[in-house]
Amino acid sequence: MATQPTGDAAAGIWSAAQAEDIGRAAWDGMLRGKGRRISFFDEMTSQEGETRSPYRDYCWWFEAEDAARIQHKAQQAEALFRTTGITFNVYGAADGDERLIPFDVVPRIISASEWRRLSRGIEQRVRALNAFLHDIYHRQEILRAGRVPTELIAGNEAFLPMMMGLDPPGGIYTHISGTDIVRTGADEFYVLEDNARTPSGVSYMLENRETMLQMFPELFAKVPVREVSDYPINLLKSLAACAPPACGGTPTVAVLTPGIHNSAYYEHSFLADHMGAELVEGHDLRVVDGRVAMRTTQGYKAIDVLYRRVDDDYLDPLNFRPDSMLGVPGIWDVYRAGGITIANAPGTGIADDKALYSYMPDIIEFYTGEKALLPNVPTWRCSDPEHLREVLDRLPELVVKEVHGSGGYGMLVGPAASKKELAAFRAKLESNPGNYIAQPTLSLSTVPIFTKKGLAPRHVDLRPFVLMSPQGITITPGGLTRVAMTRGSLVVNSSQGGGTKDTWVLED
Repeated sequence: MATQPTGDAAAGIWSAAQAEDIGRAAWDGMLRGKGRRISFFDEMTSQEGETRSPYRDYCWWFEAEDAARIQHKAQQAEALFRTTGITFNVYGAADGDERLIPFDVVPRIISASEWRRLSRGIEQRVRALNAFLHDIYHRQEILRAGRVPTELIAGNEAFLPMMMGLDPPGGIYTHISGTDIVRTGADEFYVLEDNARTPSGVSYMLENRETMLQMFPELFAKVPVREVSDYPINLLKSLAACAPPACGGTPTVAVLTPGIHNSAYYEHSFLADHMGAELVEGHDLRVVDGRVAMRTTQGYKAIDVLYRRVDDDYLDPLNFRPDSMLGVPGIWDVYRAGGITIANAPGTGIADDKALYSYMPDIIEFYTGEKALLPNVPTWRCSDPEHLREVLDRLPELVVKEVHGSGGYGMLVGPAASKKELAAFRAKLESNPGNYIAQPTLSLSTVPIFTKKGLAPRHVDLRPFVLMSPQGITITPGGLTRVAMTRGSLVVNSSQGGGTKDTWVLED
C-alpha cells in the first residue's frame, strides 16, 4: 500500500499526525476549558500516515506534480468561475454584491463500495419521504398509529391543507431532492438533513466537474471516475415522465424562477439551458383555456411540467399570498384539475422540517418495513420541555438550528460561540423553543484543500441529488461536496463562507 511522505513541503502532502494536530489545534481553541478534545477522520490519510485506497491514484499523480502548476491551475479555475458567472447572492449582505463560491481543485474521492452503501440508504429514505407525504395528505395512517405526533403536522407552517386528498401526477411529490450527509469515520455516515422543497447546488456540482476536466484532463485518464454530466438530461426525462393527464404529446417543461435577484438564479438559468427548457418568471405565464401557458413569439404555449424554484406561498396570489409578484394567478386551480405538474409538489416543505427529521427512522420503518440504512444524527426537539432543559444545560457543546432554517442562517455552533452569542441564543430558545432543534457537534470528516503552503484538511459534507418519477429513482454518483474553507470551521454553507469541490465516485 502506498504511504504518504511526511513533512514534504514541496509536495504539500501531510502526515496523519500533522492533520490531527491541525484539527486538534482548532478544536482546542473552541473547547478550551471543557476538558476534552475531538479527533477527526481524514478521508485521504489514515492515522498511520498511509494513503487510503480511494485516494491512492490521485496521490501518486499529486506527488509527481509541480505545486506551482497546481497553484496556477487553481487561479485559472477561479478566473473561469468569474467569467462564467458562477456566483450567488447573500441575503442581507450590506454590499448586496454577488459573490464567487470558493472552488477547491483537490477532489473529494469516494470508493465504489462506499457509494453503493450510500445509494441504498438514500433511495430508501427518498421512497419513505414520498410515501410519508402521500400519507399525510390522505389517510394519515402514520399519525393514527402514533408514530409521528399529530401536532407536529397540524401546527406546522409547511403543512399545506389544500393538498389534502389531491394526487399529484404519477404520485410523485419529491421529484428532486437532496440529502445532506456527513461522515465521522471509515464506516460512519449520518444523514444531517433532508432537502425536499427546492434543493439547490446541482449546477455547482456540474460546473465543478467541467472545471476539473478543463484544468486537469490527464487526471481522468489515470483515475476511473463516474460521470455526472448526464444529470440535466436525466432531470428532463424524469420531469417529463411526470406529465399531467392534460398533456397530449411530448411534454413541455419550463423552469420557474423568482428572477435575477434570487440567490440561486445562476442555477435556475443553468438548468433551463442544459435541459433545453424555457426559463420563465411569473409575469411570463398566464392561465389560458384551463392550462398554464407561457408567452412566446408565436403566442401563448401550454406548459405541462413546471420545475418551480418559488416557495409555496408565492405560487398563486389568488390562492396564497395576494401580494406575490412571483407566481401565476390561478395556477393552483389548474394544478388541482390535473392541467399541470408542479415539481416539487406543493406541500413538500413539511419533509424539510428539522423537528420532523428526528422521526425519520420511524417514518422509514413504517413505510418500508426496514430499519434505516443511514442513521440520523441524534436530535433534541426544543418544543419538548425535557429536551429543552437538556439543550439549555449543554448549549456550549451543541449545534442549534431553526426548524425551517436553511443556508446556515439562524444557527448556533455552540463550541465556536462567544458568551454573548450563547446568552442571546439562550433567550431565543426560552422565548420560542418550538422553533429550534439541537444536535451534538459531530466530528465531521476532513478532506484536503489546496493552499499556498500545500494541502490542508478542512471539514466537509455531501449533498447527493436524487430524481424520482414513476419510472424509478436516479441518484447522481457523487453530488455536491461543500467544504468549510476556514481552518477549524464546521459551517460549510456558501452563504457562511464555505466552498465547494468536485466529488469523485470511483468506478468498480
